[in-house]
Amino acid sequence: MESVVSKVLDNVDIKILDLLQKDAQLSNLELSKRVNLSAPAVHARIKRLEGEGYIKKQVAILNHEKLGFDLLCFVFMSTNMHQLEKLESLEETLESMEEVLECHCLTGEYDYLLKVACKDRKGLEMFIRGLNELGITKIQTSLALREIKDSTVLPIN
Repeated sequence: MESVVSKVLDNVDIKILDLLQKDAQLSNLELSKRVNLSAPAVHARIKRLEGEGYIKKQVAILNHEKLGFDLLCFVFMSTNMHQLEKLESLEETLESMEEVLECHCLTGEYDYLLKVACKDRKGLEMFIRGLNELGITKIQTSLALREIKDSTVLPIN
């Protein structure tokens, strides 16, 4: 069965996306050599891919430990909120919290999973207390002892 991605994107688009997700600092000239197109053609494709939402943004991925964020936590949360407006407000609040690196709405026992970076236990305690003020009914926090794999690369190629 052919993937949905390949029906919308051609092989050159997929190759460009794969190269950029592995190294977003590649120049258009270097990309053009690797996909056998001119640099202006590669630039136009990248702009189209950005415009169509395939490329959300290009960022530098920082080393949280070197910057003093010693706690990488996974916070499972449940809430008794059922009104759409309250849930949307909660999600907007979670999205605005700097400690929250990722926020996922879940099925199953918990409603949300957060990936959170804190400098220390005191920072985590303050974060958890802030969650309690938002109307969260159940919180379970797990601390990562070490990262085995940390990747943003999707298997598209």
